[in-house]
Amino acid sequence: MNVSRTALRGSGARNPAAASPLIPPDSVASRALVVVIAIMTFLACLTAGAALLVERASASWRTDVSQEVTIQFRPPPDADADALAAQIVAAARKAPGVEDARAISAAETERILEPWLGHGVDISRLPVPRLVIARLQKSQSLDLGPLRAAVAAVAPAVSVDDHAMWLARLATVASIVVTLTGAIFVLVIVAMTTTIGFATRGAVASSREVIEVLHLVGASDHFVARQFQAHFMKLGFRGVAVGGGAAAIFFLSATLLSQWWAGSPGGAEVAALFGAFSLRLLDFFVLLLISVGIAALTGYISRWIVYRYLVVLL
Repeated sequence: MNVSRTALRGSGARNPAAASPLIPPDSVASRALVVVIAIMTFLACLTAGAALLVERASASWRTDVSQEVTIQFRPPPDADADALAAQIVAAARKAPGVEDARAISAAETERILEPWLGHGVDISRLPVPRLVIARLQKSQSLDLGPLRAAVAAVAPAVSVDDHAMWLARLATVASIVVTLTGAIFVLVIVAMTTTIGFATRGAVASSREVIEVLHLVGASDHFVARQFQAHFMKLGFRGVAVGGGAAAIFFLSATLLSQWWAGSPGGAEVAALFGAFSLRLLDFFVLLLISVGIAALTGYISRWIVYRYLVVLL
């Protein structure tokens, strides 16, 4: 690679703007690195966005479940199950901290059990308990003592479930998913860092003669490292602009698709699992920070590797 006359003078070697670039600004290797950075940025933003969605959906699940209490009772054979359910609902509504209560009808219970028992099964002939759902006030702490006492006065054999086991399982599953996405995010960053390291080493090796000449005329390691840092940071910003933009378009498209699909049965199930499948403005800001951080990391890694390998090469 040729060096300009200005670069061969000591004063020019200290002025980056006056020297010819050490690395071709648009080589095949540079374009390939931009593609790699774009792919890695897209994957990093994708995993980060997925972690945010799962965490928010888990928080929504836990909030909904923690605000509901299931009252389960099995009516005696000679009792009117609907009348007993109505009495339990009235007693639950009068309990302190309860916002509302409703009974699950026999028809609803049949629909719930239909995938396991088949269509048209008369659950009145089976020992299937009836359910009453009580919704607690959001400002109230979970104290089921008054509620248990109120419904026990109507049906002594009633049981009250606060879903503590399901809350613990939901929290565990959400933590596992977030941890896995975090591990994938770290692996993506490590893979990108390794790729940038190899690209920097190759660029330093190919520019060895030019670097030697610059050292002979008085160029410092700081000047050389700054040239590599500027070059790779430009490549990093080009890559993250493509990858981060693709991730933002993906999540925006997923949001529009989920809204369009919300009326279908499949869309309702997806909404129940992942909520609206949309990121908030703050989440997009997090993706922007990740993209900018990747570009800055690209420049820092190249600068560090150049400092490290200048002694080995020279």
